[in-house]
Amino acid sequence: MAARPPRPLPRIPAMVWALGLVSLLTDISSEMIHSLLPMFMVGTLGLTALAVGLIEGLAEATALIVKVFSGMLSDWLGRRKGLALLGYALGAFSKPLFALAPGAGLIVAARLTDRVGKGIRGAPRDALIADITPAAIRGAAFGLRQSLDTVGAFVGPLLAVALMLAWANDFRAVFWVAVIPGVLAVVVLLLGVREPAPGKAGRPGNPIRRDNLRRLDRTYWWVVALGAVFTLARFSEAFLVLRAQQAGIAVALVPLVMVAMNLVYAASAYPFGKLSDRLSHIHLLGAGLAVLIVSDVLLATARHWGMVIAGVAVWGIHMGMTQGLLSVMVANTAPPDLRGTAYGMFNLVSGIALLAASLIAGALWDAWGPSATFWAGGVFAALCLAGLPVIGRAMPGKTGPTP
Repeated sequence: MAARPPRPLPRIPAMVWALGLVSLLTDISSEMIHSLLPMFMVGTLGLTALAVGLIEGLAEATALIVKVFSGMLSDWLGRRKGLALLGYALGAFSKPLFALAPGAGLIVAARLTDRVGKGIRGAPRDALIADITPAAIRGAAFGLRQSLDTVGAFVGPLLAVALMLAWANDFRAVFWVAVIPGVLAVVVLLLGVREPAPGKAGRPGNPIRRDNLRRLDRTYWWVVALGAVFTLARFSEAFLVLRAQQAGIAVALVPLVMVAMNLVYAASAYPFGKLSDRLSHIHLLGAGLAVLIVSDVLLATARHWGMVIAGVAVWGIHMGMTQGLLSVMVANTAPPDLRGTAYGMFNLVSGIALLAASLIAGALWDAWGPSATFWAGGVFAALCLAGLPVIGRAMPGKTGPTP
């Protein structure tokens, strides 16, 4: 009897595309500001690199920690869209504060408000993608959303460069323009995404009850540990911007560095997401760490702006290989009705690691210069790579694609 041809894979749901468009618009808005913010803080407001590291670390850690509570709440309520909408709205509201800021105080408030919004929306959005996507194409779906998100992350700096050149380095005018795509993202989410019906598992009640937490098994907690290790090996991207400026790139052109990173990130996230549906996750994570080491070496030894651009582009490949993959691993190891909580706990641990990594990076920069920061990142990534086979053997269950 002739063998039956393999069944075609299901198509990525339209709502994943809509959520990707929301991410794209939000990242255009955010990156128009973030690609300029480190220079604005250091050059205009007179802050030190350590202060930038502290602000960035606190901001990103706040976003990741808030995801714990929003994820748990989305499981408890059995609804995810409303929390995601609130998070995107807070992000849009924060953008005018950057343009109005007379000093560091309002910058900190705006940065934290923006990141609280990111924290509120992150876990419910990721859980929503996992809920509406068949398991066989989950890597591709997360890769697609990440690619669209990252398209926004390089369009935003391109717009920032064009406006800085047109308006004679007027930071505040660029910050005002960034409000527009942030508001559009909220409108698209409101009109273009429909909350799916609850699954058969229903609602878990209080997600942090002992019996519910026990359902997050050992394999899931190994994934959480892996996420923390990767975050420690990587610090805030604000240091990529400062490295570009330190290498002699003109202020108006520095955002092009983030364009290079995010262009590579956007181009690689979807292909590597599809690849993760077929290959061992541990092997792919190991390859991502090796790429991060190459990036750190290039950035540590750069004596010319071309090497900085090359190092940042390789950094983007690393992000494309690993970020969506970690999200898939959380979805594959958590019960469906506890996915919001699972993403929240994952990001709590990663948030603490990011704060520590950014503080260490800023302190090394102030004490010994930018090369020390990137050498330290490379050494830690090498240590992680050496230990990854041990972690892979210790993880019970699957560390590869979903059949």
